[in-house]
Amino acid sequence: MIRTLVVDDDFRVSAIHSAYVGRVPGFEVIGQAGSVAAAVDAVRELTPDLLLLDVYLPDGSGLEVLRRLLAELDGDRPDALMITAARDIASVRSAMQLGATGYLVKPFGFAALEERLAAYRELRERVAALDPIAENGQAEVDALFSATRPTTLPAVPAKGHSAPTLSLVLAAVRANGRDLSAAQVAEQTGVSRATAQRYLSYLVREGLARLELRYGTTGRPEHRYRVS
Repeated sequence: MIRTLVVDDDFRVSAIHSAYVGRVPGFEVIGQAGSVAAAVDAVRELTPDLLLLDVYLPDGSGLEVLRRLLAELDGDRPDALMITAARDIASVRSAMQLGATGYLVKPFGFAALEERLAAYRELRERVAALDPIAENGQAEVDALFSATRPTTLPAVPAKGHSAPTLSLVLAAVRANGRDLSAAQVAEQTGVSRATAQRYLSYLVREGLARLELRYGTTGRPEHRYRVS
């Protein structure tokens, strides 16, 4: 069983998410915490395998939980799936840099969480099946890196497209909850406007984003993008 600690400051939301986890085969909830301090203490005491971690906590950020555990436990810290209403790209990028296995924006239903947990379970099973000291080929490495990506994202992007950049651009569009221009996506992700435009067009072709035209008083309509 994958021992899971749910970290959320709203006890009602925490109870709902705990119930969701209990419905997914292979997972069990071993505790709940409602603050940064309580989460760190619970990790020390309960040694969970996975955290369902909110960003907004009463005494700080869930990202601080990851920083503290990284400094204290290093490679022995639990994995973390962010479950939060924080939609800003800075939080998404920080979570990625701190090693979160995924980022799920509230509110969400059981199916969305089940998909992320099933992908995480698959990753653990793949890692367990590999020889820890053997050298693996590119296919095995790619399989591990793609295991936790939602199935809605193409497993193999088209030629000339990087999977990490594709994930970052898609996360930027998802996080804002409104339509964005290619220039705005470029500013938020740090890529060039031309690169942002190319990846946005790819997401539209894949049905993961939709293009909307905003007409002004003069000139050509502005291209805007939002999640499908």
